[in-house]
Amino acid sequence: MTDTGIWSEQDTTPGAVDEALHLLLQEHYLRDGSCAPARVLNLVVVVDREWRGEVLNRLERVGRYHPSRLILCAVETGRQTIDATVTVTAEGDLAAGEPELIRERIVLDLGQRHLEKLHSIVDPLVVPDIATVTWSPHGHPEAVDALLHLSQVILVDSVNEFDARSAVTRARELAEEAYVVDLAWLRSTPWRERVAATFDPPQWRDELGRIDSVKVSHHPDSATAGLLFCGWLAARLGWEPGSLMAADGSLHGKAHGRRQDVALQLQPDSTMSVPGLAGVEVGSAAGMSIALYRGPGGLTAHRRDRKGKESSWTLLGASRGEAGILGEGIRQALLRDPTYSKALERAEKMVG
Repeated sequence: MTDTGIWSEQDTTPGAVDEALHLLLQEHYLRDGSCAPARVLNLVVVVDREWRGEVLNRLERVGRYHPSRLILCAVETGRQTIDATVTVTAEGDLAAGEPELIRERIVLDLGQRHLEKLHSIVDPLVVPDIATVTWSPHGHPEAVDALLHLSQVILVDSVNEFDARSAVTRARELAEEAYVVDLAWLRSTPWRERVAATFDPPQWRDELGRIDSVKVSHHPDSATAGLLFCGWLAARLGWEPGSLMAADGSLHGKAHGRRQDVALQLQPDSTMSVPGLAGVEVGSAAGMSIALYRGPGGLTAHRRDRKGKESSWTLLGASRGEAGILGEGIRQALLRDPTYSKALERAEKMVG
């Protein structure tokens, strides 16, 4: 991508920013009549100003899932005025005859005082009639609340909340107002896919009804990811989970299955350096078990059948990295995953 137009102004207004953006697009069109603005989604990001560059770098790495129009609100303590920079970017490497896609980035430097009425600042700057996604990776719940009526999708990362209970409660509150995409949920996608695939062969299907234990290891700050994984299993298999209790540094509890109770354990792994899950172990009353652990290049899988026969293998390409997770979060804003809300409902019972 190449920058084709830049405008900036100190102590400005949303109206002036909107006018400058239209002028930049018009100038680019006069230079190249084959261009067309990308019109898929708006992404509104609220960040602490000192982390503005880091978040912009993360967004640059999402590849083809880059938003059509990015509005980044950088919050600075004590700031009274709004400064703005608008950049129009052309997407290169297109096939012959294809229109040149134009993406727009608006960076607003503003203060805490602007957050409660952030909707009046952002409203004139979003492209109407396309989806608007709001993401606030550094907290600022008042900003998210102010933007709820503008947003069809709220992007969250539940591992950033103070604790698992707060994370689940906040996600449930937001889900009543908008569609929620949770990065903590997306990090467990490879684990859910691999566990489901294990029980997909007909000879393993009956073991689903015999599952009596689930142990999930996770990054110390990612208990919510473990809760959502257990919530997913509960929702898919018809379990009714009870409250989990803290003991020996982990969470323990039970879910009531159709045939027997299922022992649940969430264990933090201090060796984990990235958010998400470190391992999953699922056992059945008949003696079958499946275990997945993070390993070089993917997930290491171990399986034991009812006769005690063991096998191990490596599942390649299971990790997408944090840039891949964020890109998938933006992509999911255009989709709908009903499984998350059901997993979240069960997770809420576990922390209730």
